[in-house]
Amino acid sequence: MNDQRSTRPASGETTTHAAWGAGAPRLIVTREDSRSEVRLKDDVTRIGSGADADIRLDGIGATAAEVFHDEADEYVFIPHESGETNARLRPMDTARGQDGEVLRTGARFTLGDWTFVYMRDEYADHGRPYGGREGGEGSGEPAQPERPDYPIETKDAPTDEE
Repeated sequence: MNDQRSTRPASGETTTHAAWGAGAPRLIVTREDSRSEVRLKDDVTRIGSGADADIRLDGIGATAAEVFHDEADEYVFIPHESGETNARLRPMDTARGQDGEVLRTGARFTLGDWTFVYMRDEYADHGRPYGGREGGEGSGEPAQPERPDYPIETKDAPTDEE
């Protein structure tokens, strides 16, 4: 089994444009009596109490929210019932015009009694230029190059080991 950091950029690499799905994108899901970590592996992850939910939790609607893995290798939270977020929701194309939020490492939202925290290793979190704090972000670096156009065939599966 490969170390999940195997897709980490080589020393001196100055972007967060890691391979498609890299950085072990995941949700930390907690409630008073429960804590789990769920890897985001699919193009759409449904959160709810219904039979078709990928993350099935009691006390929330059948499909309370979804997380989309979009064409730009971002993970986008789309709520379908009320809760709290640490960012302002806005209409998004990924969500077919519904309100949503591009998730960045540490983003937090709630649904019912459940709290969710999004995590993705900094080297692959597109919101953290230059490999994040470990890679030199904020040290007077020049502009980061444009994000690659991820080929369709690489979008089917994350590159990190399961």
